[in-house]
Amino acid sequence: MVNRPWLKHYDPGVPATLGEYPSRTLLDYIDDGLKERPDHPAVLFKGRAMSLGEIDTLSTEFANALLALGVTKGDRVAVMLPNTPQFFICELGAWKIGAILVPLNPIYTEEELLGPLKDTAPKVVVTLTPFYERVKHVQPATGVEHVIATNIKEYFPPLLRLLFTLFMEKKLGHRIALKPGDLWLQDLLSAHRGAARPAGMPGPDDDAMILLSGGTTGTPKGVRVHHHGLVCTGLQVKSWFANEFRPWQDVYMLPLPLFHSFGACGVQATCFVGHNPIALVPNPRDLNDIVKTFEQVKPAIFCGVPTLYNALLTHPDVKSGKANFKSLRACVSGAAPLLAETKKRFEAATGTRIVEGYALTETLLAATINPIRGVQKLSSVGVPFPDVDAMIVDADDPMKILPIGEVGEIILTGRQIMRGYWNNPEETAIMRRVGPDGREWIYSADLGYMDEDGYIFIVDRKKDLIKPGGMQVWPREIEEVLQGHPAVGEVGVRGFPDEYKGEIAVAFVVLREGAMVAPEELRSYCKEHLAYYKVPGKVVFRRDLPKSMVGKTLRRLLTLEPGE
Repeated sequence: MVNRPWLKHYDPGVPATLGEYPSRTLLDYIDDGLKERPDHPAVLFKGRAMSLGEIDTLSTEFANALLALGVTKGDRVAVMLPNTPQFFICELGAWKIGAILVPLNPIYTEEELLGPLKDTAPKVVVTLTPFYERVKHVQPATGVEHVIATNIKEYFPPLLRLLFTLFMEKKLGHRIALKPGDLWLQDLLSAHRGAARPAGMPGPDDDAMILLSGGTTGTPKGVRVHHHGLVCTGLQVKSWFANEFRPWQDVYMLPLPLFHSFGACGVQATCFVGHNPIALVPNPRDLNDIVKTFEQVKPAIFCGVPTLYNALLTHPDVKSGKANFKSLRACVSGAAPLLAETKKRFEAATGTRIVEGYALTETLLAATINPIRGVQKLSSVGVPFPDVDAMIVDADDPMKILPIGEVGEIILTGRQIMRGYWNNPEETAIMRRVGPDGREWIYSADLGYMDEDGYIFIVDRKKDLIKPGGMQVWPREIEEVLQGHPAVGEVGVRGFPDEYKGEIAVAFVVLREGAMVAPEELRSYCKEHLAYYKVPGKVVFRRDLPKSMVGKTLRRLLTLEPGE
């Protein structure tokens, strides 16, 4: 039933299908690499290269440590880590005993941490030292049994580690004292040094990770990512970049967080399958570090969101032409709409193409992407990857396929789509449904159309999701926080285009009678309760808000006045 006009627009060498996918996990591909080149670099971090063998040894030590703490197959292990080698050590260690990784956003507030920790019920949380107190404050309200701390300097090169210890560690909040019963990651690894890999390896159909997503409703839910799905995604992305990204030798630079599906599914799966080094940048807002890392690792592929590309264009070394981008063969942009001007300017500055893609956490990243060398259509998010299908269906009749050019809901399917949400069959039934052809599809709630060549264009959102800088923000999260301020009577939040961030949240506030408060006071109040990217970019006041006949605030009718 699915017509695939997009296949004829694939770059030369990209297959229409990869055929039968091997029944394997990413651990199997890592084992392949260990047999062939154990000393090959796997992770590049702050000027240090860590080999496949080193990562394997450390993760095996962590696997044994987890077993000693009572973690078994199917248990959850949460990590509150930026892009550091510890992420891979903990992830692979958890997988080696069949445990499930739960990556948490390190900038979550205590309130934002409670829901995911209660829902996924991890036995263990591994946290970077600056986030330790937040984890400890919420631990009593959760089922977390063990908290393990790790310092970002642990895998720095020797000189950088010394300088960090002397001048930055205390200043930046990385020096802490553990509370009784808590553990240091390095102590655990040392206690299990030389231990053999334990039994209990996961199977392809087992869950590998639980990634947080708002789905179509905005209520945080855990997306069940299965091991074979990661393999499928890795093989598909690898095939798309086969002419630009050579196995083993080319470096993939990752400034986007590993707790996000972009890094967790797309980048690491591709690099583990192809045995390519991953260059980690722990803070995507540290532009100096990004430019320096470019010079150090000379990546072939770089991934970012539109906000990051915009920010890099303002860096003095990029503006002056001093920054060296000669190694780049492709850049990938996703998670938010890429403005044509941003694409044009960055391509001019680097001499390489940005390819824009589109995906959901629920599709394990691989969904649509533009050709690297072929036709890129303005404002299009590209065409489906090999073995991924896309349809446009009627937004009110999901079993009705719409003709070319008509706007409807985008639905996606492939071998890797999520099995469901963690402990949430009701929301799973909304998001993953039988489609018009009898297969299971992910219903995106994004509205768009497909042209005669199979290119997809997103025109609107059926849902209210806002994406500042590519991060997910739901209006209800902001509304609930602002509603708690004593001066706020009513509030409605909606996203608006923004030249720098792609989109910002704007809060429309009706004050209580007699109350007075400044917009910045309300933004500061939000900063106390929300991660920084969820804080509304603007707060504007109104006498009343547009409502439906039943009293529901009509977000789509919230508008800004000229000059606001």
